[in-house]
Amino acid sequence: MTAVAPLPRAALTRDDLPVLDIRKVGGALGAEVRGLTLGAELDDATATAVQVALAEHQVLFFRDQHHLDRESQWEAAARLGTPTEPHPTVKSRGALLLELEGAANAWHSDVTFVDRVPKASLLRAVTLPPYGGTTVWASTTAAYDALPAPLQVLAEELWALHTNRYDYAEHGRESGYGENAYYQEFTSERFETRHPVVRIHPETGRKSLVLGQFVKHLLDVSPRDSRALLDLLQHRIIRLENTVRWDWRNGDVALWDNRATQHYGVADFGEHRRQLHRVTLAGDIPVDVRGRRSTTVAGDPENYSPVVAAPLLPGVGAPSLPEPAGLR
Repeated sequence: MTAVAPLPRAALTRDDLPVLDIRKVGGALGAEVRGLTLGAELDDATATAVQVALAEHQVLFFRDQHHLDRESQWEAAARLGTPTEPHPTVKSRGALLLELEGAANAWHSDVTFVDRVPKASLLRAVTLPPYGGTTVWASTTAAYDALPAPLQVLAEELWALHTNRYDYAEHGRESGYGENAYYQEFTSERFETRHPVVRIHPETGRKSLVLGQFVKHLLDVSPRDSRALLDLLQHRIIRLENTVRWDWRNGDVALWDNRATQHYGVADFGEHRRQLHRVTLAGDIPVDVRGRRSTTVAGDPENYSPVVAAPLLPGVGAPSLPEPAGLR
């Protein structure tokens, strides 16, 4: 594979960055970046401009990236961060990136069952059905912002246990997202992590909700209360005004901030094939409003991903994260 230099943490200013042709496609999140070719040749200033746009719009769409293949998609992702292994447990679908067949058909942020939640994912359309197969993203920051103040206070005190052996894998058997063998591999090693329900975004300083289909239950509350609170907060995330929907075309690539969004692949394409390839970028360990960090309960994520501090993005600012208050 062609060596790709990691994106430097250079002291660029907003004036150093090229002006991207960005067209918003949703009110809460989502923008199309036009006229940009993704790949290993992406220079530092342009790569930083893309990251600034991602911090602002949370999900970016790039049309007509027909030149990309498996290797060049990985190289493009490497200009925007540090690629992880394709998946903590799924090893049979390629060693460079994760080959996704079907559609997840469940709301989730990627790989929240490990402590080092991925920063972002770069997804490329490979084979598309003749109809359906859209993907919907929801802004977890917009959802938090729209909560009534008493619910914000409550959510900030809640923690949740995330695992790869709960709703998501079970739901997948009914979703058309793959054969049972995939889910057996998905759950072949148990991962569990305690995350705050509200985290501080390391680049923007905004608060976002950390939920989705990998959540097993809330900590320190009864099962009944856990289900009721999870339903309440999750339903706030996926309100239509917090979402953007993308109708894939051949050559499309989507890049989303996994720390500020959830997504849902819609399985509405019958028996037709839908294949997309994903490269995931390493992130940091979530921090709650009091400086407490997520902790691993089961599984060893070291071989999946390093912990990578968020870069300082010009014009976005360096948020003042709470001082660490010890492990929960």
